[in-house]
Amino acid sequence: MDKFREANREVKNLKQVEIMIVEDDDDINRILELIVKEQGYKATCCFSGTEARLRLQQQSFDLILLDIMLPGLTGEELLGEIREHSSVPVIVVSAKNMIEDKVSLLRLGADDYMVKPFAREEVAARIEVQLRKNYSRQADKCLNWKALTLDEGRHVAMVEKSELNLTNVEFDILKIMLKHPKQVFSKAKLYELLWNDVYRGNDNSISVHVSNIRKKIAAVTKEEYIKTIWGIGFSLV
Repeated sequence: MDKFREANREVKNLKQVEIMIVEDDDDINRILELIVKEQGYKATCCFSGTEARLRLQQQSFDLILLDIMLPGLTGEELLGEIREHSSVPVIVVSAKNMIEDKVSLLRLGADDYMVKPFAREEVAARIEVQLRKNYSRQADKCLNWKALTLDEGRHVAMVEKSELNLTNVEFDILKIMLKHPKQVFSKAKLYELLWNDVYRGNDNSISVHVSNIRKKIAAVTKEEYIKTIWGIGFSLV
């Protein structure tokens, strides 16, 4: 089974997918909610941009269906705020059908644009496409070396299916090394990549973090993953 079909199957099995609907028209909001729930997903309904903003401060979502002409905070303003800190898929559902409107919203950060009135089947299909794309992007964020897997999207590191309880710095060190396996990294280079600062020779923090990573891996497997190249630095082996 190719990657596209596998991702499609995974999306259909995601019963806990959370979708936000931002639409001020009661009837259209209700129709979108029914479409979302018919696909097996959860729906959170908002009736203004301001209400949606508050929801987004409290909860994360897998996809957003967004009207543009909203009371209070407009759809354009909400989309701009979302794109400042999130890459969640956003499908604009609007009565505006001019090409200029579509281009403007896509440039602002919308992933797709649908014009009202819409067909239920089209809404369902477009939702699935965006969820599938997002799933594929998340899958692409996994880095692998031997039995070591680093999932950037979920911020999880595993060895032989056992999760490593890493600190943020330890996770970032492994990520750097997994992106360049077998490359030797000096303590100074790792320090600069981690903190964007000049390394001071008397700082032993990198060695301590690498030692902690080794201990956590060694608790799971006897296989060596990080080798010290004396006088130079560290490398995945």
